[in-house]
Amino acid sequence: MNDFWVFGYGSLMWRPGFAHVETCKARVHGYRRALCIHSHVHRGTPDRPGLVLGLDRGGSCLGLAFRVPGELKNEVVAYLRERELVTNVYLERRVGARLENGQLVEALTYVVDRGHGQYAGRLDVEHAARQVSASIGQSGPNVDYVRNTVEHLKALDIRDHWLEAVAARLQAETGKAL
Repeated sequence: MNDFWVFGYGSLMWRPGFAHVETCKARVHGYRRALCIHSHVHRGTPDRPGLVLGLDRGGSCLGLAFRVPGELKNEVVAYLRERELVTNVYLERRVGARLENGQLVEALTYVVDRGHGQYAGRLDVEHAARQVSASIGQSGPNVDYVRNTVEHLKALDIRDHWLEAVAARLQAETGKAL
């Protein structure tokens, strides 16, 4: 069996949860990282939904690509489906990912389903920050999710200017460093 690639743009980058033999930065064109999914459980409630990351149409996204041994394909894909497809807000896709060495590979990833009821659409910084600051779910405050994401991206030397702007807005509103 041939090895295959998985592209991560959110928590998969720092907590993949599956065996892999190589990790490198990669860019996917045609999609962007965005707080575009309403969270009704982990970072919000049905009355006060939070926002979590999705890979949405437009722009490009710098993330991590993981090379998985072919013999682990069924196991890894089953794990990813269980993790990512809980509410079916994501669609499993194969996309072109350009590795930092210039190589173009096909990678498995999960993009937001724009027709799903949890899809929040394209939000401006102020709207996203307002919604995040008002939301708490079973996994804690939505603000902590954004803070954790921005910190991990910075640790990986990956910049996301829009998400950093949301974090800065949250910091300005709460007076707490993010």
